[in-house]
Amino acid sequence: MRETTVGIGAGAAPLDEVGTATDMVLNIGPQHPATHGVLRLKLVLEGERIVSAEPIIGYMHRGAEKLFEARDYRQIIMLANRHDWLSAFANELGVVLAVERMLGMEVPERAVWIRTLLAELNRVLNHLMFIGSYPLELGGITPVFYAFHSREELQHVLEEASGGRMHYMFNRVGGLKEDLPAGWLGRVRQAVAAVRAQLPVYQDLVLGNEIFRARTAGVGVLAPEHVRAYGITGPIARASGVDFDLRRDEPYLAYGELQDVLTVALREEGDCLARFECLLEQSANSLDLADACLDRLAGLSAGPVNLRLPKVLKAPEGETYAWTENPLGVNGYYLVSRGDKTPWRLKLRSASFNNIQALTELLPGTLVADMVAILGSMFFVVGDIDK
Repeated sequence: MRETTVGIGAGAAPLDEVGTATDMVLNIGPQHPATHGVLRLKLVLEGERIVSAEPIIGYMHRGAEKLFEARDYRQIIMLANRHDWLSAFANELGVVLAVERMLGMEVPERAVWIRTLLAELNRVLNHLMFIGSYPLELGGITPVFYAFHSREELQHVLEEASGGRMHYMFNRVGGLKEDLPAGWLGRVRQAVAAVRAQLPVYQDLVLGNEIFRARTAGVGVLAPEHVRAYGITGPIARASGVDFDLRRDEPYLAYGELQDVLTVALREEGDCLARFECLLEQSANSLDLADACLDRLAGLSAGPVNLRLPKVLKAPEGETYAWTENPLGVNGYYLVSRGDKTPWRLKLRSASFNNIQALTELLPGTLVADMVAILGSMFFVVGDIDK
């Protein structure tokens, strides 16, 4: 095979010396609007059809796992907060759960329910970004305005509680940074109701749009065996019929008491449309879970939201693994301690890293015109891939 490497916007396949078409190597990225960030896709094309695809990652790598070893257990929360910038609270949560497990620590009940509430609000914030931006990549600009309006409803209450809009830094080993502001629960309930009232808009604007359905139905079908082979999790896996959700299957926080409210969005088609539908359905259920947490918090008596810790916090020698159902899939934290104030090793298993590998299976055989539809439906954050 004779290859010709070209950039974005190249025309028809070039001709060799005898006038026959040769395969073309097309680089999408690493700076391109379709890639959600600094991701590079190396595509080999035969005409308009993709022969092979290779995701090339690492452009945003910042060495977070190595930096964990040089920071104490309070400081690593800040580092873990940032790899998936749409799921900051959930990222913090995995770290503190791992450290608390090493310490054998039981956090106050109010902190457990507040963490569960904030985790579900963060899940909706994450999903709304993709619910708005995915149609935008396919030519529909209107949904993103509704999505950002809904995001602002939730951003306001999260900012009021934590002081941060993206990187909340509200989790602490042993609980939360501080108690909630007066009247905050009522304002959250109003924000949840406002976002829920907007969800039918996406049913009409997006799922009811025949162009959107034509671009996504039957496109980019991900087989269940590939989901399992690549360790794909979250809404992408469940859209292919792989029924796994840590909140139900291995409950943590208060999810064990929310099983009557928790429903797992599941589809069998495994295409771009199914992945979007799972995201929308899961957002609606997260709002229901948030309401259930608000009901429980309203019935709890006043009490602490954190534990008093020593000035220098050291985890005992040993190892543990904590995993959480992050918005984009399963995040895992493998913590090894030598008894010091810093981790000896903290390995991060991020959802996007595994999920994006499926592009090597999804893209070959498809048309270049469908590449953006498939890529956008994988719902990844590049920082979560590179760490």
